[in-house]
Amino acid sequence: MRSGRRVVIVGAGPAGLLASISAAEAGARVMLLERGPKMGRKLRLTGKGRCNITNTATVERFIKAFGPNGKFLYGAFSRYFREDVLALLDRMGVPTKAERGGRVFPASDSALDVANALERRALEAGVEVRLNARAKSLLLSDTGEVAGVALYHGTVAAGAVVVATGGLSYPGTGSTGDGYALAQQAGHTVTPTRPALAPILIAERWVGALSGLALKNVEARLMVGDPPVRAAREFGEMLFTHTGVSGPIILTISRHVPLPSSGQRAVLELDLKPAVSREELDRRLIREFARPGKLGPYLRRLMPHALADALVGSLGLDGARPLNQITAAERRTILDALKGLPLHVRGLAPIEEAIVTAGGVALSEVDPRTMMSRRARGLFFAGEVLDLDAETGGYNLQAAFSTGWVAGWAAAQHALSR
Repeated sequence: MRSGRRVVIVGAGPAGLLASISAAEAGARVMLLERGPKMGRKLRLTGKGRCNITNTATVERFIKAFGPNGKFLYGAFSRYFREDVLALLDRMGVPTKAERGGRVFPASDSALDVANALERRALEAGVEVRLNARAKSLLLSDTGEVAGVALYHGTVAAGAVVVATGGLSYPGTGSTGDGYALAQQAGHTVTPTRPALAPILIAERWVGALSGLALKNVEARLMVGDPPVRAAREFGEMLFTHTGVSGPIILTISRHVPLPSSGQRAVLELDLKPAVSREELDRRLIREFARPGKLGPYLRRLMPHALADALVGSLGLDGARPLNQITAAERRTILDALKGLPLHVRGLAPIEEAIVTAGGVALSEVDPRTMMSRRARGLFFAGEVLDLDAETGGYNLQAAFSTGWVAGWAAAQHALSR
């Protein structure tokens, strides 16, 4: 078969695997290049090893999860969406289940099952896989059309190329930004990258002593600017780390943390008792501070012991102080901490620790119906290499699957027409 009928997929992550499957099913000869020793390395780590495949939410909710850039995904979602990827996995022997928040996981709770099934389907479809094969540059014709890929060892001619190399997060899995260089070579704009869905670094030193402590059913509010304006609010579970905070609600809020270059001040406020109004909690404190007891043990009944002790220390209070000796001013200080404990943000964890990368190939330069470049014919993009990032909940992975499938199918049509 002539090389012009070949589709080359660069990157064997979730987007690359779906692109290779769809291109092969469309009748193209497909070569899948993976710079590492194994396919689907990052996919095996998603969802803490459980793989949050997608979400039961509506298309509109999906679009909203991606913010202003979400509208770009209407085309991909209309062609390949949740039901399609779940049906594919079911055919490959991977049943799924929905959990709280509409998050969909494999019934086995194993990301390995998802990765193995997609790899198996790609091989069954006739995809030629080349591991430890890193793309160096694109081969472009005199007219600017893609003609293949130059590797660090040899070249591969092709009628279409799909770049699905991921972003910059989890570089140990091969996501080191190779796709951005390929895009720029073809004349694309790459929106500056930054961590997304990343732990938040906190200035208060006492936070590090709580590393590993998880809090459930709390509300976190991100206040930005001076005077402060609420930029985000989430309810659910969070986790203290040795440098700050993480967990589902923190990762979602992290997308709204201003860049250091903005010079904006950011404070994370924790409502430790969101189910109780400030007025109701104040009446409760007044009532209970009139009873026998001491402050430290009392706060330990309201929250985990380590947090109670840290709270007393951070407020400069004496845990051995009798409750009936707490002044009105001290009570208000405690009330303020319970309903809005301030944690001063000093930035985000490095992009290597982020779940996904914000920024990437500018969407205005990509056709949303086919994922083909508007700069170089025969060049397609899929997955995290695009300027797309969403909150947690399976949205990002579904976008990778959807854009990957569409890019692979369209690339096959382009290659076969040549």
